[in-house]
Amino acid sequence: MQVTETLNEGLKRGYTITVSAAELEAKVNEKLTEAQPDVEMKGFRKGKVPMAMLKKQFGERLLGEAMQESVDAAMQSHFEASGDRPAMQPKVEMQSGEAWKEGDDVIVDMSYEALPAIEEPDFAALALDRLVVKADEAAVTEALENLAKSAQNFATKEGAAENGDQVVFDFTGRTDGEVFEGGTATDFPLVLGSGQFIPGFEEQLVGAKAGDARDVTVTFPAEYGAAHLAGKEAVFECAIKEVKAPEAATIDDEMAKGYGAESLDALKTQIGERLEAEYAQAARAIMKRSLLDMLDEKVSFDLPPSLVDAEAAQIAHQLWHDEHPEVQGHDHPEIETTDEHRKLAARRVKLGLLLAEVGRKAEVEVTDAEMTQAVLAQARQYPGQERQFFEFVQQNPQMQQQLRAPIFEDKVVDLIVAKLALNEREVSKDDLQKALEALENEA
Repeated sequence: MQVTETLNEGLKRGYTITVSAAELEAKVNEKLTEAQPDVEMKGFRKGKVPMAMLKKQFGERLLGEAMQESVDAAMQSHFEASGDRPAMQPKVEMQSGEAWKEGDDVIVDMSYEALPAIEEPDFAALALDRLVVKADEAAVTEALENLAKSAQNFATKEGAAENGDQVVFDFTGRTDGEVFEGGTATDFPLVLGSGQFIPGFEEQLVGAKAGDARDVTVTFPAEYGAAHLAGKEAVFECAIKEVKAPEAATIDDEMAKGYGAESLDALKTQIGERLEAEYAQAARAIMKRSLLDMLDEKVSFDLPPSLVDAEAAQIAHQLWHDEHPEVQGHDHPEIETTDEHRKLAARRVKLGLLLAEVGRKAEVEVTDAEMTQAVLAQARQYPGQERQFFEFVQQNPQMQQQLRAPIFEDKVVDLIVAKLALNEREVSKDDLQKALEALENEA
């Protein structure tokens, strides 16, 4: 077996792999000898079938296996000896193709783009700002007031009902003059504007007062769940008993207990901790972007054109589909990549290769527990179909990689950040929000 270099230009590599006819024959004979003890054939005892008959019966299939195994072994040996890691699956072509016949040498052309040698920067010599935001009293108070609004009660009011008010009423609904099942209720509390009833119902109760009687006429949607009502007009006789206005809950110990805290002070502490955790998460996203910008500027190496081309095509397709959400799948005109697509692709490929190399050298791994948490988080987006989603992920290596990649990236980023000189800079919540908005606009 012989491997001969034919191309070494930048990251492009080319080799010719030659497996002699004698090597192939020896490998086939080795396979036949290994299988002979277990072969049974009419007229011969088990294990006593002559080699010539075995070769006639199984030789062609074993020859194909021997060719594939020999070429695979030569490729594996080459990569181990050279240290090359192909950027994408190597292209392998047999020179003679269909003209090859038994007794000929097997000559294969192999070509690929090698991943570049990547030299890590001295991370300890790099500095980065980390924004720090404290949950001040004003932020905690604002959060408390929002909680009070969400825990609002309703108190009886004089005058007409407005959107946001609660109306307590009795109603009887009829279609074609007949009362229908589920169309009656007593002392029903309805918040106007909540969208709890079918479209058009709540709007007709705006302006009602306690003691009023109103007929509300609506048409059930064509896709309404109850088939006997779908698309039909209905008239509801409504007797308004009470109109109530919303009022925020009092911010005190009782409200705090409603949210699981022992006291108002304890609730304030919990809110402060939650806010600072949210601020820290936002600050980390900003710091990560700053880190990637810095690495993009300071690190340089050759990029495999095939990876850049593939990434640019993916970016172009994603952006096109973002602009045309009504188009599903690949039923669209050919999408050309632009210089902007390639520029963004080059950045992504460079940073991806750099982080992958740092992670590889540091032996960063994504644990089974971390993958399980990622799958659980995704599964929550499909309520009632969690089991099917788990099975889909288990059977889909590409989906597994999509879930694993961001976890790996974040672990490598944390590894790099731990080596940097960090300058903690305290800023206001507004400054943090502006920085986050700028980050989202750039994205």
